[in-house]
Order: sequence, then structure tokens, then C-alpha cells
Amino acid sequence: MPLVDPGKKAPAFTLKDQAGKTQRLSDYAGRPVILYFYPKDDTPGCTKEACAFQAGLPKFRPSKTAVLGVSILGEASKAKFAKKYGLGFPLLADADHAVAEKYGVWQEKSNYGRKYMGIVRTTYLIGPDGKIQKRWDNVKVDGHADEVLAALA
Repeated sequence: MPLVDPGKKAPAFTLKDQAGKTQRLSDYAGRPVILYFYPKDDTPGCTKEACAFQAGLPKFRPSKTAVLGVSILGEASKAKFAKKYGLGFPLLADADHAVAEKYGVWQEKSNYGRKYMGIVRTTYLIGPDGKIQKRWDNVKVDGHADEVLAALA
């Protein structure tokens, strides 16, 4: 599926977080949501990105912005990752990559000539009205959380 463009309604989803709690996009209606897709728990780039969003949480709080991370590994992996790095926001387990597909981030990737399907690092800023306000494609981790915060302002 193609990426969801700004101005379009964000696709609904229901996923479990690292604590096994069900999280729905609709739970956050009326507030901004940062929905970031990352390839895998506890890898260097993904850890750096998650820790940057964690460090930015105090800056996101005044606007009541929710931060949600999504990747394909299960709840147990998410729980271990969150505990190891003190991550205090929901990490959502999209084990069958259905949500990643809805958002268009489940794509063919290539590593050392080997082709495979995986999550392409992408962030969506969803407005309080449930529509995509901004999308960052092929995210470079350094400075990304600050870029997202600036877009909220």
C-alpha cells in the first residue's frame, strides 16, 4: 500500500503495547499523536530514536501529544526494550505488519544485495482531528525528535 499522505485520515488500528495493554488510535482522539515506525527493538538506530523521543517527552506534554512507537516484534521484545532503556511511552507490537502495511511503511528493503520486506523508518504526525499533518520518510535518527517537536509548534 502507498504511504498515507498529509491531509488524509490516519488509518485506525488496535495493537498491544509492551505491557499487554490494548492501544487504539481512537483512544487518542482530540490530541496530537506522533506515530513512528521503526524496524526492530534494541538495535542501534532504533534505540537512539526511542531514547530521543523519551528524552523529548517533557516537551511534548504541554500539547498533550502522545508518542507511539510501532515495530514488528512481539510484546515480550517491546517490554524488554522499554525496561532496558526506561521508555515510558507505548511501544506497539505489529507482529503481522498489518498496521505497517496500512500506513505504507512495509516495503522491500535491500541489505548487501539481499532483498527482504521490512519496516522503513517513517514518522507520522497525526492531528487532534485524526488527519495526517506531516510525514517524515526514510528518517535519519539524529535530530529527528527535535524536528518532530518543531513541527508541533
